[in-house]
Parts: sequence; C-alpha cells; structure tokens
Amino acid sequence: MSTEKNAASRIRAGGVYLVMLAGAVLTVAPLVLSALTAVKTPGQFAAESPLALPHPATGENFRTVLDQGGLGRALAVTALMTVFITGGQLITSTLAAYAFARTEFPGREALFWVYLGTMMVPPMVTLIPLYLMFAKFGWLNTFWALVLPFVFGSPYAIFLLRQYFRAIPEELLGAARLDGANTADILVHVVVPMSRPVLGTLALITIVTQWNNFMWPLVAASGDTWRVLTVATADLQTRYNAQWTLVTAATTLAIVPLVVLFLVFQRQVLRSIGWTGLK
Repeated sequence: MSTEKNAASRIRAGGVYLVMLAGAVLTVAPLVLSALTAVKTPGQFAAESPLALPHPATGENFRTVLDQGGLGRALAVTALMTVFITGGQLITSTLAAYAFARTEFPGREALFWVYLGTMMVPPMVTLIPLYLMFAKFGWLNTFWALVLPFVFGSPYAIFLLRQYFRAIPEELLGAARLDGANTADILVHVVVPMSRPVLGTLALITIVTQWNNFMWPLVAASGDTWRVLTVATADLQTRYNAQWTLVTAATTLAIVPLVVLFLVFQRQVLRSIGWTGLK
C-alpha cells in the first residue's frame, strides 16, 4: 500500500514539475527569441528560421537604436526618473506609514482607510485632471512632470510599511524612549534598520513599476527631451515596423536592466513575493 502511495506521490510531483517547466519555457522563450533576433542581421533574419543561431552575432542593431532611435537618452532619463521616484517613495512612505502606525492623532484610522480607498480609483480617472493641473503650472515636458505624481508615496507602499511597523514590538520603542531618543531618532536608528527587508521589497516593486510606466510619461512628456524608455520603444516599433531586428534590439535593451536586477537581487525578489503574498 505504501509503495502505491509513493508511486502516486511521485507521479503527482512529476506532473507538477512538468507544468512548472512548461510555464518557465513559455515565459522565457519570447525573451530568448527576442535576444536572438536582436543580434542577427536583417538578411539572416529574412533567410533563416527565427530559432536559428546568429552566425556571426552583430551589435549593429543596438548601435542603430541607441544612436538614431534616441534610445540611449531615453534609457538615461528612465534610470534617473526611476532612482528619483524610488528614493522619494521610500522616504515619504516611511514617514507616513510610521505616523499611521505609531503616532496617535484624531481621526488617524479614518484618514488611513480613506487614503487606502484611493487604490480603488483607476489611474485613467485622474489622468486628465492631473494633465490639466500640470499644464496650468507649465510643468509639462519637464522632469518634474515625470516624477511629482509618484514621488510622494503611494497607498500600497504606505499600507505595506504600516503593517510592518505595527508588528515591531512596542518594548523596543519604549526602551529607546527611556534612553532619551525622540521620534526621529527612533525612526532612523530603530525602525528603519529593522525594516530593511520590507524596504527592499518596496524598492524593487517601485523600480519595476516605474521602469515599465507608460501612460503618464506618454501624456506628460511628448517631446524627445524627457521621453522615457517605454515611450521610445513604442515609437521605434512604429518607425521600424518591418525591421524586426531593430525592434527586438530596442525591446531587449528595455528588458536587460530588469533581468540584471533580478539576477543580482533574486533572493530579495523571492522574499518580496512571499512577503507581499502574506500581507
């Protein structure tokens, strides 16, 4: 009987692994195909199977999209925007979350849940009012138009940090107060060091979200000066619609930074998935 159960469990485990393998192949295959196409010449791509290996590989497609397509500047703008927004999100969300978690003031809970309720508002609803506001201030087609709507925290970030801050034992904070620490000292020297895992999670989520942000940068920065990577890539897909080697070179350049980020911080990424799933 036990032998039959072991055989059945092995079969189930084998089936699970096959499903996971199929999912991994379906996820990775388009990325690999894009990278292979990006290092082929147009002649190779037209004459051979898309799955054929390049012989020899060429970097001319990347040089073309970086120089002529303006992707190099868009890459720099996107990196600057992402770093600025991520830093702002971490600072402002930490301050707001600590206030909601550990500071007593009238209407704290009601204000928090009203603010959290804004997560249910679709971004498209606020797109036009936000555009009109920035147009009135004359901030369209500027760096501030890209970062100001996102730099001062977000409901999700504040909720995530608040839940983590509430789990910190009150005894630790009380001991710090007995040692003469004020609120700022407690936040900087006690709460933030203990919250590195969740802050790393928030940083990774913010980086990926802002790197892939498309709709607001498309509306707020219509010129070439502050064009971000997603908008530049979409423009290249229109401009070089029939030249798939150039299109895939642009999309590969857009994906590579996120892939490198995952490879470097894969443990933190997996931990963040588990943490956000629990919360």
